[in-house]
Amino acid sequence: MKQHKRIGLIGDVHARDDRLAIGLDRLSNLNLDAIICTGDIVDGKGCPNTCISLLKTHQVKTVRGNHDRWVLQDKARHVPHAHTRDDLTVESIEYLEALPTQVALQTLAGRLLLCHGIADNDLRKVWPGTERMPVEKSKELNQMIDADEHDLVINGHMHFKTIIHFESLTLINAGTISGEHWPGFATIDFEEDLIQAYQFFDKGVEATKKTRLSIASGTQVFKDTDCFEGDWEPQLLFHRDVQQ
Repeated sequence: MKQHKRIGLIGDVHARDDRLAIGLDRLSNLNLDAIICTGDIVDGKGCPNTCISLLKTHQVKTVRGNHDRWVLQDKARHVPHAHTRDDLTVESIEYLEALPTQVALQTLAGRLLLCHGIADNDLRKVWPGTERMPVEKSKELNQMIDADEHDLVINGHMHFKTIIHFESLTLINAGTISGEHWPGFATIDFEEDLIQAYQFFDKGVEATKKTRLSIASGTQVFKDTDCFEGDWEPQLLFHRDVQQ
């Protein structure tokens, strides 16, 4: 299996074909080994068919999100800006039906798993707990840690770009390119041990915060999600005080 040195990272898409086009144009010029995406392609202010075409054209490794599953099953169509199967071309439906729930990659930093929630559970959240949001534990992630199956897990679903360190695994949430709260994408350079965030603004997209992939001094580290106690200070992959 190829060892990836640098990858592009796109979080939940939610039909933002305009931002996806901009992001993929930027990422395509950065000499990356791969671009990966956490799914949720449908349900948003834009065209899902155009998004799927862009993902296919740029050969983005993409997993299925819960919104992608829902539109195929005609479930939860009450969500804001919901799409239906009638909004999708035959090619788009075939693409969504063929999406995997997990994609494994080998990187210079170890074994990476891409998923939407955690593993096959596309609704699973992981959150150590803060003043504003309670603890979200995951038996699926605990099982991965116990089995020593992966060194890195990249997911989406929560729309909040952050990194959570465990003793034997690092979890990165890719966030989203949709919405108004710090939308953007990122690159990970495994040789340089660096995550570079990019953020959308009214005038376009800009490179913003840089974060070390490895555990920095003073960083909170957990054995597994059963150790979450609700007093976590999130390690952000974006500048909270910089908005559109």
